[in-house]
Amino acid sequence: MKLKQLGAIFSGALLTASLVACGGAQNANSGSTSTDSSDAASKTFVIASDNGFAPFEIPQADGSITGIDMEIFDAIAKDQGFNYEMQNVGFKMAVSSLESGQVDGVIAGMSITPERQEKYDFSDPYYDSTVCCAVKADSDVKSLDDLKGKNVALKDGTLSMDWANSIKDQYGFQASVFDDSPTMYTEVGGNSVACFEDTPVMAYAIKQYADTNGKEGINFKIIDEVKADSPYASQYGFAVRKGENSELLKMFNEGLKNIKANGTYDKIVDSYLK
Repeated sequence: MKLKQLGAIFSGALLTASLVACGGAQNANSGSTSTDSSDAASKTFVIASDNGFAPFEIPQADGSITGIDMEIFDAIAKDQGFNYEMQNVGFKMAVSSLESGQVDGVIAGMSITPERQEKYDFSDPYYDSTVCCAVKADSDVKSLDDLKGKNVALKDGTLSMDWANSIKDQYGFQASVFDDSPTMYTEVGGNSVACFEDTPVMAYAIKQYADTNGKEGINFKIIDEVKADSPYASQYGFAVRKGENSELLKMFNEGLKNIKANGTYDKIVDSYLK
């Protein structure tokens, strides 16, 4: 994550949050979050997302957000011929807006978990992920054993936080919780010696630092990562409220299948991670 973009993240979050608070999503939805095939083509769906979860949501200097999630959703919308309005309000607010019916769906690097499936209907998975522990590249911390008696940084509401909490007694570390990845990163090397993060997000942060020759970001290294069969490995999915927007979910799945078949999906992902 580019540190100079932190200001853009916060200002963008405030702007989009105000849209939600003022009922912007409801106006776009004509006061309803349910739909069927007869009105899906004419409706503008309101979608909530994160505002800083690179490479899935990447804030730009002009306040816009790019990234894997943004491009995948746009490609699916074009493939299926539906309109949408994207609100990058941060992960916690995105989920809260979905639960309160202010938006139609959430795409935000959101792991499909049994607990979440009780509240939301998910699309077919669109990305496989694991979680990891990372430290600054020059840190003396080489393994989880070295975290004993130290503090780590976590992002609220994530599987990486769940993994950290499940092992913190075993490894004897304490934790501080933050709302977004950029703030969490700045804690590493300061009040915290490590952070727990989704592996593709951390891999992108490391790549970003290398690509800018150390001019932007923090130089991280991954010291541990869960295996693919771990309960803390996950698949990302697009979510809607349970029992609602079934046609939107169907269009997402059909569009995802199509963009995978025609190569668009691989082109998008590879442009950020290779």
